[in-house]
Amino acid sequence: MKKQLHQKQWLALVLLASLLSPPGVLASQDQDNPWAHSIFFENDLFNGTDSNYTNGVKYSLISPDLSPHAKQGRFPRKVLEWIHKVPFIRDSGSEFSHKAEFSFGQNMYTPADISRSDLISDDRPYAGWSYVGFAYHRKAEFVEHLDFLDSVEIQMGVVGPQAYAEETQTLVHELRNIDTAKGWDHQLKNEPGLVVAFERKWLFYPNSASLLTADAIAHAGGALGNVATYFNTGLEIRYGLNLPRNFGVSLIRPAGSTLFTPDNKLSLYLFGAVNGKYVLRDIFLDGNTFTDSHSIDKEDWVADFAGGITLSYRNLMLTYTNVTRSKEFVGQEESHNFGSLTLSFFW
Repeated sequence: MKKQLHQKQWLALVLLASLLSPPGVLASQDQDNPWAHSIFFENDLFNGTDSNYTNGVKYSLISPDLSPHAKQGRFPRKVLEWIHKVPFIRDSGSEFSHKAEFSFGQNMYTPADISRSDLISDDRPYAGWSYVGFAYHRKAEFVEHLDFLDSVEIQMGVVGPQAYAEETQTLVHELRNIDTAKGWDHQLKNEPGLVVAFERKWLFYPNSASLLTADAIAHAGGALGNVATYFNTGLEIRYGLNLPRNFGVSLIRPAGSTLFTPDNKLSLYLFGAVNGKYVLRDIFLDGNTFTDSHSIDKEDWVADFAGGITLSYRNLMLTYTNVTRSKEFVGQEESHNFGSLTLSFFW
C-alpha cells in the first residue's frame, strides 16, 4: 500500500508537469519556439554492477525562448508580458535568448555489498536524494564561431528515508526478480537539501558546409549547498554527421541541462567528454550536516570520463553515454562505471 502511494505521488508530479502549458490560456503556438522535454535515466546495471551511484532519474521541461524579440511560443500571455518587463530580459539584444527550466528527479547511492544488513563502516552510506529544480538559461552568440550558455539552478529536496530511494530500489528489484538491498536501515537521516549551481558553457563550432564535422564544448562552474559544494570544469569533443549547433547532452548534474532545438536534418555523432570536480562537500559521503550519521572520507578530486553516441531528427533526440567515474572516497577499490540514456523531444 505504501509503495502504491509513492507511485501515485510520482505520477501526480508527471501529470502536473504535462499541464504546465494548458491549451485554454496559451498564446499561439510556433514550432520554431517550442517547449523541450528531456527524460534522463542513469544506472550502473548497464555495466553489470549495483553500487555507489547506482541510479538516477530526472525529468526536465525547458520553456520556449522568453526574449521579447523571439517568436511567441506556447506560453501564457499574461506571464510572458510580466517576463518581458524584467530588465535583463527586456534590455537584452537580439543575440540573446532566455529560457526557464523546471525539473524533478531522484538519485540513490549504495555500498558495494548490498547483501549485508550490518553497517559497513569502510564503504559509503546508503542515501537517497529527491528534489525539484528551477533554472534560468541565457544563450548568446559571443563572437563568430563561438556561442556561450549561462545556467543558474536552484535544487530543493530531501535526503534520507523521505526521499523514498529504498522503496524505489526495492520495487524495481522485485519487478526484475533480483535480490533487494538489505542495509537501508543505515541510510542517511532525513535532512532538507539545497543546492545553488552556476555553469557556463562555450561552443566552438566550425564554419563548414561539410556533412562530417567536429566541434568542442567547454564548461566551468560550481555549486554551493549542504548537499553538494564543488568547483567543476570540463571539455567535450563531438564528431559526426550534421552536428547541431547546441551544447551537447549533459549527465544529471545541477545547472548541467542544455537547450535542445529542433532540426529537420538527420544528425548522428560520437562524442567524448571529461568533467573534473574539486569537492568541498558531498553529503552522500560526508554524511548528514546537522546530526551524526554514517560517513566516510571523500576524495577531493573526482573526474567523469564519458563517451557516447547521439541520434536526432526533427523533434526527437536520443543519447547513450557510458561513464567512468574516478574513486570518490578513501578505500574505494576501483573506479565506478554507469550508463546514461537521455530522450529529448518537443511537445
